[in-house]
Amino acid sequence: METKGKLYLVPTPIGNMEDITLRALRILREADAILAEDTRTSGVLLKHYEIEKPLKSYHIHNEHKTVTDVVERLKRGETLALVSDAGTPAISDPGFLLVRECVAQGVDVECLPGATAFVPALVKSGLPCDKFVFEGFLPHKKGRQTRIKELAQETRTIVMYESPHRIVKALKQLAEFFGEDRQVSVSRELSKMFEETVNGTFAEVIANLEARDKVKGEIVVVIAGLETKKKSKERT
Repeated sequence: METKGKLYLVPTPIGNMEDITLRALRILREADAILAEDTRTSGVLLKHYEIEKPLKSYHIHNEHKTVTDVVERLKRGETLALVSDAGTPAISDPGFLLVRECVAQGVDVECLPGATAFVPALVKSGLPCDKFVFEGFLPHKKGRQTRIKELAQETRTIVMYESPHRIVKALKQLAEFFGEDRQVSVSRELSKMFEETVNGTFAEVIANLEARDKVKGEIVVVIAGLETKKKSKERT
């Protein structure tokens, strides 16, 4: 009878090295091997916590070729841990394909709770977080404008990721359809020394960021839903 192993999804710190659970450290120590988006980045974390385990590269450029091999190892009874460069694996991350295949093949998958960028950004934005939609990254080109138009009608709070060198341009594109007076919150460098959140209308936040020489750090954008905007007008 075939012995099946288990795939553990292990969240890693998004900046501050202290943001990792004791259980995550135990699983990384006990796993037969660790699958990493970037072995150099993960190697720094493992060295910091004195964990010596085989590291295998698993990223967007090799995911399709690697999935079959990984699933076969799991079916043979190995325990593997999947980590991303930062945060929880499989969220806007190539780990999704591996998880999907494991589920389809009946291989056990366990996801540990832990660090992720969009949750603290959402909670600290001051915008309603009882209902929200996570958009991940918007399409770069094809379908981008269509998706923005659709999101402009969304009544729940919207959470998305954006790169620092595109953030001002992206906010301007969003403001065209959401309106410059829609409330938005932009968080960057979460959990790091220069963590910052800029809140206000689209017009105010764009002006704030445009006045800078350069915007640095991974960015989370949180936008008020259409219903929230209507309610705020009714209160005034």
